[in-house]
Amino acid sequence: MKYLFLLGYSLAVAAPAVAQDADDTIMVADRIRDNLITVVATGTPLRTALIGQSVSIVDNSEIASIQGADLTRVLERLPGVTITRNGGLGNFTGVRIRGADAEQLLVLVDGVRVADVASPGGGFDFGNLVSGGIGKIELLRGSNSVVWGSQAIGGVLALTSREFDGVEASAEYGAHDSFDGSAVAGLSGDAYAVTLNGGYTRTDGISTAASGTEPDGFRQWRVGGRGRLDIASGLTATLNGRYADSRLDIDGFPPPTYRFADTPEYQTSREASGRAGLAYDTGLLHLTGGYALSDTRRAYFDPTYSTAPNFETQGRSEHADLSGHIGLPSNLTLDFGADSEWSRFSTTYDAEKTARLSSGHALLGYHADGLNLAAGVRLDDHNRYGSAWTFGANGSVDLGNEGWRIRASYGEGFKAPTLYQLYGYGGNTTLNPEESRSFDLGIERGDRNGPLHFALTGFRRDSSNLIDYRFPSGYFNVGKARAEGFEAEADVRPTDRLGFHAAYSYVKATNRVTGKDLARRPRHALTLATDWRTPLHDLTLGADLRLVGDSFDDAGNFAPLDGYALVTLRASLPVTEQLELYGRVENLGDVSYQTATGYGTSGRAAYAGVRVRF
Repeated sequence: MKYLFLLGYSLAVAAPAVAQDADDTIMVADRIRDNLITVVATGTPLRTALIGQSVSIVDNSEIASIQGADLTRVLERLPGVTITRNGGLGNFTGVRIRGADAEQLLVLVDGVRVADVASPGGGFDFGNLVSGGIGKIELLRGSNSVVWGSQAIGGVLALTSREFDGVEASAEYGAHDSFDGSAVAGLSGDAYAVTLNGGYTRTDGISTAASGTEPDGFRQWRVGGRGRLDIASGLTATLNGRYADSRLDIDGFPPPTYRFADTPEYQTSREASGRAGLAYDTGLLHLTGGYALSDTRRAYFDPTYSTAPNFETQGRSEHADLSGHIGLPSNLTLDFGADSEWSRFSTTYDAEKTARLSSGHALLGYHADGLNLAAGVRLDDHNRYGSAWTFGANGSVDLGNEGWRIRASYGEGFKAPTLYQLYGYGGNTTLNPEESRSFDLGIERGDRNGPLHFALTGFRRDSSNLIDYRFPSGYFNVGKARAEGFEAEADVRPTDRLGFHAAYSYVKATNRVTGKDLARRPRHALTLATDWRTPLHDLTLGADLRLVGDSFDDAGNFAPLDGYALVTLRASLPVTEQLELYGRVENLGDVSYQTATGYGTSGRAAYAGVRVRF
């Protein structure tokens, strides 16, 4: 619901305008450009120029220009992001921010926490989330548990579906007999909006086992929607939902060698989430409240032995929240909130267990004369392990009328033990939450969606009480880790037809007990991209280069993973105002690489598609 409340609220937080070049239009039809508004900093919509944290926003036009169902190709354009995937499209996909574990990233889809609480680490699998229907991506790098509570150790990623007026549909076909089709339709007015989206994706895929020859396919159908309705002056009701049904072929460890190889095994997943809420706005006071539900069910099959599933999991979480923003005298603001989450999990071998986590937080801000400061505190109470306090602060200073500013932040994070870690195989009910402290300091000019943008940020995050697993003793608190480095991002658009983008990250993530590099954390990651809208019927040509450095696949650093360089070429042609043709070639050099030892990746692949709008 907070995500549907952006328009009205953005007018209320308009406070000092961020300095930009004269040709950098930040106002559209008397409202602030949506790609300058974020909710991941305070939990309520706020302009990025008023925060001291490191936040990136990707809008719908950029998502569409990248093409295809694979959302990770968009995320890789952001600094600090690396991806690990266990095979082809649809396989488990983890997103790491500044060297944090994939399970330490809080993921929100239309305001709903979508982590699979039945998985061992309680993280979110991006393998089942495709780009169709998504209109905006917000990424906050660094710990931010003051606002978001458990799991926000590595950062917060918020994805918002599109609010659309009209009809748009696309379909593409390509390598590995792949097809992706999606559609979105909606109606909107000043007092209402309703949007429905849906799609179907399938591919014969590649072998999940790098040594295999049998392709492992993936298919998914999905449906979603969102709506808002002004039911009284200042009072808005909101509703959104998402459902995805997926099937993925996987490989296993067949006898007699019990080595990773081709098998007929497969898994099914059903993910459902939704949220209903109310927003109240008096001009000075803004309140939002709602109820959210997320349910993930997985089943694993091995037809060699039986048609029945050999293992099943179910994770479910319910979340009730109330948050608000109020303007105070002397250029002060107060953001506050309270929420409770009830979660439960069960598996074929584990009886249902439940947990409750209740929280409250307050964040005091000051915004005047180019100076923006905020500091806050949060209390979380978990019925299984007790209470935890977290603190955070951030600030920024404008350096003049050229759009330069210095920003800095300090954040604490924690992640409660998952129900699986407490009660699953090897569970330990005495576990403490994982904790982190992060710092960053940066200088930035403009925003990444403007004509000229530059950002340079240094950071460090120390984590403790990390939860590890050792057979046969089970889960225990032992780990200490440090991730430090810097990231740089630049966007240059010399004309309205030509743009350049660069994002580089250096991340040194180490185990502070052993001194070894953390597994699957490459120290170097670079993305370079350019797009040119030619004078020839507005044909747009684009190219992306992704460079990733060496890393290790194991904690002992005995299994090296070589770095790689991937090139993608893109093109799109607007035939009419309603019809667009597009296509791309991924991995142009047919590079053989792995992001996880033993798991296959796709070679050179070409795709072509069509998009229609009404």
